[in-house]
Amino acid sequence: MRKLLNTLYVTAADSYLARDGENVLVLMGEKEQREKFRVPVHNLEQIVTFGYTGASPAVFQLCAERGIGLTFLNEYGNFQARIQGKINGNVLLRRKQYRMADGEEAAKIAGRFIQAKIINSRSVLRRALRDHAAEIDAVKVTGASNALKRLSLSVLKMPTGDTIRGAEGEAARIYFGAMNELVLGDRELFQMQTRNRRPPLDPMNALLSLIYTLLRSDVQSALETVGLDPAVGFLHRDRPGRASLALDLMEELRPYLADRLVLSLINRRQLSAKSFVIKENGAVLLKDDTRKDVLAAWQKRKQEEIVHPYLGEKIPIGLLPYAQALLLARHIRGDIADYPPFLWK
Repeated sequence: MRKLLNTLYVTAADSYLARDGENVLVLMGEKEQREKFRVPVHNLEQIVTFGYTGASPAVFQLCAERGIGLTFLNEYGNFQARIQGKINGNVLLRRKQYRMADGEEAAKIAGRFIQAKIINSRSVLRRALRDHAAEIDAVKVTGASNALKRLSLSVLKMPTGDTIRGAEGEAARIYFGAMNELVLGDRELFQMQTRNRRPPLDPMNALLSLIYTLLRSDVQSALETVGLDPAVGFLHRDRPGRASLALDLMEELRPYLADRLVLSLINRRQLSAKSFVIKENGAVLLKDDTRKDVLAAWQKRKQEEIVHPYLGEKIPIGLLPYAQALLLARHIRGDIADYPPFLWK
């Protein structure tokens, strides 16, 4: 199994990435740049920057040569660009992926992704019922859980991508409709009327958008590692510049990796109104210190270990994207008969 390496998050707007031999340097200061931090490249899996951080061409070259993802996000946490080196992997695997994406097999795989997402979303609701039944509207959450169960049983029978996408939209409406009941902290602050982004318009959406962006970056790196093309998916339609397969694969991981972390941060009262800033256009952003705390919690979460339900191995949670990408590649090659999605119990 692959080793879980580190992700370097650069959050200061006046930072600049430079190279010194086999080290990545973080320089600070707009006029007189000084070294703030350095890390050997062999310890890194990816670099994620926020805001207007710059990087030298030498850093681009180093990341491309070593297969390190270099991702640029804007101040809202929205994806801007990603540096990628030479295309790796077996060309026969990618050709098989393209054929399957255009064939009848696509709907079957897409159904697996969405069924797992619905089941894992329901597990989030059921965990809240088990642990906090007296503090939430149990009737509403139970109703949402039952609705998701019925929907999960029907997804694999849907014959086309359009019907599966429709089921995913209905599941999201049910799930996020019950999300407010799971908030035990400052309920007024973290109420979410609807899922919105680009930019997020409330604190809950700001948190979800940030963690989803980080998860997508991890999933895209995992797909590239196993030799699949992140741009060609089975559920999300092809679009120039869109990592459709990364968006596909992260669907089943959102509830367990992202939503649970956001709810934990809120319910432990680690966030408050002082953690956010509201822009003139209504956009809600995390303050710099808050974003650092959330990134630290994300990294800590990835270090926790679980027994993978299909592989039967104990792995860090941060390796789940890689494990699922590996299983998907095995299915596409024909090594296993079906794709086994990650199901949280």
